[in-house]
Amino acid sequence: MNDTTNDFSRLDWAKSGGLLPAIVQHWLTGEVLMLGYMNADALAQTQAIGKVTFYSRSKQRLWTKGESSGHALVLKSIRVDCDADTLLVQADPRGPTCHFGTTSCFGDEVRPPLGFLAELDTLVASRKAELPEGSYTTQLFNSGTRRIAQKVGEEGVETALAAVTQGDDELLGEAADLIFHLTVLLRARGFGLADVTRVLLRRHS
Repeated sequence: MNDTTNDFSRLDWAKSGGLLPAIVQHWLTGEVLMLGYMNADALAQTQAIGKVTFYSRSKQRLWTKGESSGHALVLKSIRVDCDADTLLVQADPRGPTCHFGTTSCFGDEVRPPLGFLAELDTLVASRKAELPEGSYTTQLFNSGTRRIAQKVGEEGVETALAAVTQGDDELLGEAADLIFHLTVLLRARGFGLADVTRVLLRRHS
């Protein structure tokens, strides 16, 4: 089967009077951020400037998300659905998407459960770049890769022990510590959880 998800020539602009719904999804967490509408000019501008642009039905003009608030949606990819009448836009949000201050226009409860791992990975990466004072993550980065690796080893042992000698809460708590410190170790070496995911995907296929 041919992949036509990026073939914009297939788009059926006439079906909905020149406007197509554009679902915006967080490129890392998978969270649905908002729904807007694009005409051909909005799609072209989105691709040209790298920021998600819609056609505002109320303002009757093109509208780039964040043009007044500064909370832009930085474009990562655009895909066309099977009927060529809907767009899936993956973006990196710079601030809350909703004017009510929430991450998503559908509220803060729509993020997939595993999506927080991507958010954690992003936070750890920002800690490495900024090294804010008073942060435990900063202390870890300042201690060096060898010490971080040692912490991962310690947490791995504690997780294994919890699995055979302690209750469910203790196991989950130790596993959370292990995943956090492993994320820090990966970032210390210049990698992220997405890199590990790609290895898992290759093995799976």
